[in-house]
Amino acid sequence: MLEQRRPQIALLVEASRAYGRELLRGVAYYARTQVHWSLLHQEMMLDSTVPPWMSDSRIDGVIARVDRHVIDPLRQLGVPIVDVRCNRKFSGIPQVETDNHRVAEVAFKHLWNRGFRRFAYCGFRFATYSETRLDAFRACVQQSGCPFTAYQSEGKLGSQLTTLECQGLSDTKPLIQWLSKLQRPTGLFVCNDIRGQQVLNACRGIGISIPDDVGVIGVDDDDAICLMCDPPLSSVRPNAEHVGYRAAEILHQMISGHPPDRQVELIPPCHVSERESTRVVAVDDVELAKVCRFIRQNACQGINVNDITEISNLSRRQLERRFREELGRTPHEMITATQLDRVKQLLRETDMTLEQIAAKAGYAHKESLSAVFKRETGLTPGVYRTKHRKSK
Repeated sequence: MLEQRRPQIALLVEASRAYGRELLRGVAYYARTQVHWSLLHQEMMLDSTVPPWMSDSRIDGVIARVDRHVIDPLRQLGVPIVDVRCNRKFSGIPQVETDNHRVAEVAFKHLWNRGFRRFAYCGFRFATYSETRLDAFRACVQQSGCPFTAYQSEGKLGSQLTTLECQGLSDTKPLIQWLSKLQRPTGLFVCNDIRGQQVLNACRGIGISIPDDVGVIGVDDDDAICLMCDPPLSSVRPNAEHVGYRAAEILHQMISGHPPDRQVELIPPCHVSERESTRVVAVDDVELAKVCRFIRQNACQGINVNDITEISNLSRRQLERRFREELGRTPHEMITATQLDRVKQLLRETDMTLEQIAAKAGYAHKESLSAVFKRETGLTPGVYRTKHRKSK
């Protein structure tokens, strides 16, 4: 008996970005568990053209980041296509995309919960996803009744996305002028992690303190970019793997002769990966903001409340009162919380011993660290580490 031919599915999706890699992972998972596909893919960038081998191969379906530069060659293949870029609508091609309205809502809620009551947005003009996130974020801010301002780098309508994003590297002067006029503190939502890195570099160059003056949150949760930022960038994590899975599911339906249930399907994001760029309680009180910044920068050096009063214009009693009124905690409690944030990070991301972690977090002995950690979290450091790694 002859083996049945496996459908060949071409993937025109970049592996150069975290989002694209997650898309491919979702498609691959569907192919491994639900169907018997042969997946065809080559290394490419976001705006790559259709590779010649696609027209020379017997392709049964395509999952692609479709735009006007590749639509005609893809249509000439005469096979079902699913678009996972959604830059614009093409007749007869279903789309699966991250729900950018939900992304903006999640970013706004994160900044709001950090105490920000002034908001800003920074993106790339004419990049569809950036324009959509701007509109959705502006709507959230308007509903809250808070002040809002936005800046988008200039670009030409119809330019490729990578060209628009590169424009952000050449508009440093107007970006700095805009950033310098922001009232502080402001919660700033940037259209993606690439823009976030550009903004953080500009802020550092003009002495804007992140996150005390401006808290910054991006989108994509790209580890390579977020961890290169100074400070590391908080980011909304989209569920790109599920986008890829659903695209594969829809393509299988089309190959089987059934039309898609809907032309556009939006997938909500997962969560916010919080890092130092938003790890703050935003306050308008300048003196309190200065003290909070000192705590965040020095808590893991073993400081105490006496050290704080030495750099403050307030007495210890005044400091304690204003902390309780504005932040709902004492300076000592903030020091402890900052130390434990560092401990949690090291437990999650390293194989350091508890003794090594204690020294990095400002504790003289691992026993005192363990006691405080158990009291504040309800878990021992070992259990916390195990639980986190199981959830990866």
